[in-house]
This record gives sequence, C-alpha cells and structure tokens, in this order.
Amino acid sequence: MAYIKFKELTKYFDFKVEVGFDNLTDYAKEYISNKEKFILAYKNSKDFVVFTDKRIILFDRDPMAALYKKIHIIPYYSISSSAINYKPGKVELLLSLDSGYQMHINFIDMNHDKKENIKAVYKIMMTANI
Repeated sequence: MAYIKFKELTKYFDFKVEVGFDNLTDYAKEYISNKEKFILAYKNSKDFVVFTDKRIILFDRDPMAALYKKIHIIPYYSISSSAINYKPGKVELLLSLDSGYQMHINFIDMNHDKKENIKAVYKIMMTANI
C-alpha cells in the first residue's frame, strides 16, 4: 500500500483594501517589533498582510473554522527569489523562500498610485539585506 504525503506547494493571497497602522487589530500590532518600522498593510474579507522594513507578516484566517488562524512571518532575508508582475488593475508579488515554499500575494483593484505603493514596498524588500 502506498501513501502520498500532501504538501501545499504554493499559497495564494488576494488583497484589496489598504489599511493604516491605526486600523490594524491589536493582535496584529503585537507582531510588529519596536525595532522595525511599519510600511503598509492590506486586507481582504478574512486575511491581512503587514509589511515592515524587515519582514512580511501574513494573517491567514479560515472562515470555516472560526478559531483557526495561521500567521506567516517572512523575514526579507529568507526570500531567495522574487518577482513583481504588473497587470491592468492588479499587482502580483511572487516569492520563493529559502525553504522551497512559494507564496503569491496578489493586490487587486489597483490604480497607478496604489501600484506605486506596492513598488516602493518591493524595493524595500529587495534591498533589505544588501
């Protein structure tokens, strides 16, 4: 008898609404260290992402299981390769981590100014450890 172990290959997140630091939940603020600077946050109906000058903090909530919450903390130095895709009304961050885990963070309903905000965050991510 053979068994196949399931491993999630890529995690996808879609975000639409930008959130300021003052509108973050208290438990999200707890994950931001005093030694790092808040840059940008986005949310959707169940998840949200926080970008600091040192890492990405992703809050992944499962709407079917009310108590389930997974928090991904990704230091920028652990990103082995990345890409940013600009599409009409959309920006995609494609990340490959040192562990082999891949993640897609998509931002939808983007106008030019919002795309520029994501571009600025991407530049910080890619120059954090140079």
